[in-house]
Amino acid sequence: MTSITAGILAHVDAGKTTLSEALLYRTGTVRQLGRVDKGDAFLDPDALEKRRGITIFAHQAQLHYHNLALTLLDTPGHVDFAAQTERVLSVLDYAILVVAAPDGVQGYTRTLWRLLQRYEVPTFIFVNKMDAPGTDRAAIMAALQRDLGAGCVDFTEANGQLHDDAVEQVAVQDDTVLADYLEQGTLSDTTVQTLVQQRRVFPCYFGAALKLRGVDALLAGIARWARPTAWAADFGARVFKVSHDAHGERLTWLRVTGGTLRAKDALVDGEKANQLRVYNGAKYTVVPAVRAGDVCAVTGLVHTTPGQGLGTAKAAVTPLMQPVLTYTLAPGTADIHTCLQAMEELADEDPLLHVQWLRELNEIHVQVMGTIQLEVLQQLLADRFGLQVDFVQGSILYQETITAPVEGVGHFEPLRHYAEVHLLLTPLPRGAGLHFTSDCSVDVLPRNWQHQVLTSLAAKEHRGVLTGAPITDMEIKLVNGRASNVHSVGGDFREATWRAVRQGLMMARTQGQCQLLEPWYAFQLTVGADQVGRALNDIQQMDGDFAAPAAAAQMVTITGHAPVATMRDYSQRIRAYTHRQGQLDCVVAGYQPCHNEEVVVAAADYAPVSDLENTPDSVFCAHGAGYPVPWDQVPRMAHVAYLS
Repeated sequence: MTSITAGILAHVDAGKTTLSEALLYRTGTVRQLGRVDKGDAFLDPDALEKRRGITIFAHQAQLHYHNLALTLLDTPGHVDFAAQTERVLSVLDYAILVVAAPDGVQGYTRTLWRLLQRYEVPTFIFVNKMDAPGTDRAAIMAALQRDLGAGCVDFTEANGQLHDDAVEQVAVQDDTVLADYLEQGTLSDTTVQTLVQQRRVFPCYFGAALKLRGVDALLAGIARWARPTAWAADFGARVFKVSHDAHGERLTWLRVTGGTLRAKDALVDGEKANQLRVYNGAKYTVVPAVRAGDVCAVTGLVHTTPGQGLGTAKAAVTPLMQPVLTYTLAPGTADIHTCLQAMEELADEDPLLHVQWLRELNEIHVQVMGTIQLEVLQQLLADRFGLQVDFVQGSILYQETITAPVEGVGHFEPLRHYAEVHLLLTPLPRGAGLHFTSDCSVDVLPRNWQHQVLTSLAAKEHRGVLTGAPITDMEIKLVNGRASNVHSVGGDFREATWRAVRQGLMMARTQGQCQLLEPWYAFQLTVGADQVGRALNDIQQMDGDFAAPAAAAQMVTITGHAPVATMRDYSQRIRAYTHRQGQLDCVVAGYQPCHNEEVVVAAADYAPVSDLENTPDSVFCAHGAGYPVPWDQVPRMAHVAYLS
């Protein structure tokens, strides 16, 4: 029997949960079709999901179809919960991407496609709602090939065989396969399976899940064209989710990637897997062991995080989806510390839900993807913890970078301590993040001290000097330094390293080489033909850009980019002037230079020298006592030559 794990993904309202219910029904997992609008969907068991009519959490189901054992992971469809969806991708063999025929490839569909590419997940495509009036199969197929890739091929079969046109389209995706096809006139199933697994070909199926049309063809296609992953012999597993059950028990959801996991096995810091639960919707079975390829929820672990690798498994890559909005929690009559404890538990389940406690202000700040996620948080706090709270709109999450290389130096020499560190800060392409490296000879600075520098660089979130926002998109390279055989200890290099980063940023600021970055949306706006002029004018007023509008029937679609700061409240205006006929889809498309940097910097009124936890100044020693030296005087006082 072929055993695979597949995730089902889609833009909101594409019919993803409806397709999941149809797959469950056609395989006999459920006896009655559930409906999202009726609140009885098998894979939306949470009360909050039933109330809102959307998938919020990833859920698991077990399906059997002929010789196929399929573990299905349903994922949220709303962009605000894209981080949950992304974590699931790291444990999938295959994905089923649902596209609604009337809507086509939406902005969020493209985001999901980029994520599938990032995690190298082979993908089947199901075009849903083909029963909608005016659907054109050929036009939809052409749009898939244009918007997603030429490897999208209609895999509709007749008498168990692909059409000749489909076979030819499959063959042309690989030169070697094409040569064999031209010689032999046919393709083996093994060859097609390989191309699908290599993401060269994406089988497409068409139907209407609500009416069970095309569902059997999709199941048969997965059974025929998917093949199981080869697993390692040694134990490994990857965590993709953390949650709590109805009794408050912490659950670590993982997929075993090698060997076997048995109950009571020690996994993290001596913590044992107390129970191994295999879920099917809201119900579960406790099993004594799970093998490679299986998905389960484990109790008894408190130090696990989504994306973490266990045993021989590597950790998942850093998530691409990151929050861009920050809000302040307004506790009302609730105790602020009780609220903090509850928020920390929710953040334990979702690492991208950044919760920050500002002790000086007695405030809780939370970073989220959007307003729907915020509303769900509010309801979770009420349902699970009995806390009636509100959230006050805060600021955009800015980042800072540099535009030219700069050297920073930090010196830390109070009495009986010594360390000096020289760092070269170099800008990297947008979205690259921070890279820490060393280009310093061990003859200049021994390896153990170099290790201390690199460890210290990764040990904290470094703040920029324009607004105090986190820095990004630069390489920070150790290029020089000095230690004392008598007085240096590890903490000295931590202090010198952190000061060197800030000193370099201050040097860049005086030279006009610091840059503020803000998040931008990629948007897709659909309005009536008579409303295009207003929409384009609005986009220009929001400092956005756009491509040539595309007309279809009485509606016009406009795609482009705009700052989150100017567009985040635009959906309400669209609903007003289009009389609820317009639609706006926004996806965070990364960070770009801030469109109004001077205004934001002035409003922040940030004094980098006064930020004592991130000081750019150094400490030197004279006459048996340490004394502070301002950052701008450090280069001429440094004990090692300042290269700049």
